[in-house]
Amino acid sequence: MIDKIFAEEIKDSRGKSTIKVTVYSDDKSASFSVPSGASTGAHEAYVIENAKAIKNINEIIAPVLIGKNIENQKEIDEFLINLDGTKNKSKLGGNTIIGVSIAIVKTAAKVKGMEVFEYLRTFVEVKLLQRKTPYLYMNLINGGKHTHNNLAFQEYHVVPDTQNASEAVQIGITIQNSVKEIILGKYGKESLVLGDEGGYAPKITDIREPLVILSDAMEKNNLTGKVRLALDVAASSFYKDGNYIIGNKNVPKEELMSIYKNLINEFNLLSIEDPFNEEDFEGFANLKIQNPNLKVVGDDLTVTNVERLQMAIDKKSINAMIIKPNQIGTLSETLATMKLARENNIELIVSHRSGETDDDFIADLAYAFGCFGLKSGAPSKPERKVKYGRLIEISKK
Repeated sequence: MIDKIFAEEIKDSRGKSTIKVTVYSDDKSASFSVPSGASTGAHEAYVIENAKAIKNINEIIAPVLIGKNIENQKEIDEFLINLDGTKNKSKLGGNTIIGVSIAIVKTAAKVKGMEVFEYLRTFVEVKLLQRKTPYLYMNLINGGKHTHNNLAFQEYHVVPDTQNASEAVQIGITIQNSVKEIILGKYGKESLVLGDEGGYAPKITDIREPLVILSDAMEKNNLTGKVRLALDVAASSFYKDGNYIIGNKNVPKEELMSIYKNLINEFNLLSIEDPFNEEDFEGFANLKIQNPNLKVVGDDLTVTNVERLQMAIDKKSINAMIIKPNQIGTLSETLATMKLARENNIELIVSHRSGETDDDFIADLAYAFGCFGLKSGAPSKPERKVKYGRLIEISKK
């Protein structure tokens, strides 16, 4: 039974205010601290101001949920959706509802005496693909809305090719140390700044250069065959009036497609996330057709939303997608999206946000369903390391 729900204000990794929700049941309690994105899709659940979110939880949601069976996650989530009554959760707030939803599941797992990932598996049959632990997507060079360096592409990832989470993290740390040396030598101390997600944000505009830096760092440590490279382009963030603005130049879609083809061939890219603007289902599909070995990943395109995902399935736009619970607003909706994706052989990459907290729930979510990837930033900042630490811990069980 739910005995108490309490919300309070905390700071996220960017020093901005967010909310932390704690749920109590008998002598058990657990909390969820809500992250927020800098690069957000237009179709994401609506985020309301923190003071209002806290008031909504403490004065509207808590009184009506107290006394309900804490194990009835789906019914509670549906109750919250109906209580809000809007398509994008703009009345109560997407940040409000996800805070309550996930705090409930974490507390319920304690009540049941189970690990969170074990308890998650009891909710829904998400068709498992054969990965014990997810690939780690570590964002070692930052651009786009995650920093201020005029680098159009938002994230440059290293993805160690190993199922051993400890080994993957160590590889990420090793490469990042070499990246620091390379940037210092090439661009000087002023380029040794960190972006929101813990990767370096050198003062460069050439979209190819970060891939060169990462490749050099891999080669320096004899890791070239052990690590793949991946991009999160976040193309909507530099799309305007039918063109993509890269380095102060207007780049038409066809030229951007050609740029991707060259980068895929030169650097053997594993995946490209959000290669075109968030309404261009056809552009995604064409990239996938032309590059059959590439993971074409939807994020702003699909926003963890069943309806958007179904559109992408119908148009054959993607073969992988990002999962961010706060994009949609409840755990149950997140799991429904994951289930639909898997039924259509679309890989799942569970992701953090640029404004993160010390919460580690996404590691349990990625591990519970054998997801293809866990995207949690560079292995340097504490709010990123806690996710990787949790994955290492549970993968040893």
